[in-house]
Amino acid sequence: MSHAAITLVFLLFAIIMFIWEKLPLGVTSMIVCIGLIITGVLDWKTAFSGFIDSNVILFVAMFIVGGALFETGMANKIGGVVTHFAKSERQLIIAIMVIVGLMSGVLSNTGTAAVLIPVVIGIAAKSGYSRSKLLMPLVFAAAMGGNLSLIGAPGNLIAQSAMQEIGKSFGFFEYTKIGLPILITGILFFALIGYKLLPDTKPSGDSVYGEQKDYSDVPKWKQWLSLIILILTLIGMIFEEKIGIKLCVVGCIGALLLVVTGVISEKQALKSIDLKTIFLFGGTLSLASALQKSGAGELLANKVISFLGDNPSPYLLTFVVFILCCVLTNFMSNTATTALMVPICLSISEAIGADPSAVLMACVIGGSCAYATPIGMPANTMVIGAGGYTFKDYAKSGIPLIIVSTIVSMILLPILYPFFP
Repeated sequence: MSHAAITLVFLLFAIIMFIWEKLPLGVTSMIVCIGLIITGVLDWKTAFSGFIDSNVILFVAMFIVGGALFETGMANKIGGVVTHFAKSERQLIIAIMVIVGLMSGVLSNTGTAAVLIPVVIGIAAKSGYSRSKLLMPLVFAAAMGGNLSLIGAPGNLIAQSAMQEIGKSFGFFEYTKIGLPILITGILFFALIGYKLLPDTKPSGDSVYGEQKDYSDVPKWKQWLSLIILILTLIGMIFEEKIGIKLCVVGCIGALLLVVTGVISEKQALKSIDLKTIFLFGGTLSLASALQKSGAGELLANKVISFLGDNPSPYLLTFVVFILCCVLTNFMSNTATTALMVPICLSISEAIGADPSAVLMACVIGGSCAYATPIGMPANTMVIGAGGYTFKDYAKSGIPLIIVSTIVSMILLPILYPFFP
């Protein structure tokens, strides 16, 4: 059996086990990781490289930074201020999605979510609303907001590079033409209908976020310093390129400062790290690597597109590319999905003599629709423990949002980017 075929078998196994959930998600991801090593698809270094991925390091650091905000009671204090203005659960959902969506337009999606997750948990604790109904809209808004600018997500720049190779380019706010309507529609969807689909679950009790405590004995300086370090960490993330320090390193600096200054103890810092999330994300990154290295991802993409025939309709091509990217991005990173699909889309659009702008835009936007699984994007994985979510919870809320995004994109793409201008 070829490496591509073995990878597809493991992909099918992962999908079935994630949906069935008879095994913990982290255990399933580790079975896949070890299986890919034993079958020779990946060497052990590549398979385990996910555990030193920059996103995993960022997870660990921001769990500590967020945990400090919660341990000192500052998250609850912020929550009290916000809930004073948002009088209902729906108003809170709208406010959270607007703030997160706009922030992730100029920041890393994962960084934005990581910084705001403990704040939203504090809001939930203070308001009495279910945190599971607030955290999922947060991460979805982070994904949608990534399409508000050229720097909103790595996939945006991959498509830009491909356009520049053929003498064209996307403007800084080019993605906003599609991304902003999707963000607005997504917010309206959750405000009017989608909030009914959000899970109302209780998080596991072993999370630092799951505890209710009296914070009256916590010194004020610890509360304020936890917030100041969080803000400084956020500023460091905003100016990542200017200061030349990666997001994960900025997060580590923030986490270390909290322990060194005594805001939280080493024991509290270690307790705040959600190991289930680390194993789930680190393990499934091996599957994403296998899809790329074995050619299984490309095989899937080419098979689907080959069904369109030699002279496919540009409209049908755009739709198929969008849906294919939506499917792939829920099991691979959006960066990997875009990197895989961009050259395929470019060659097909050139073969039929169409302007590639619409197809590449469909590829990038579709690649950001990672709403249907907890492994679709790092932010999804970060909230699985804190929100007490199951695999099905993501599908129930995420698939309708994918449908909404598809409808908006299929209406706007042909209008804004004619195939034969």
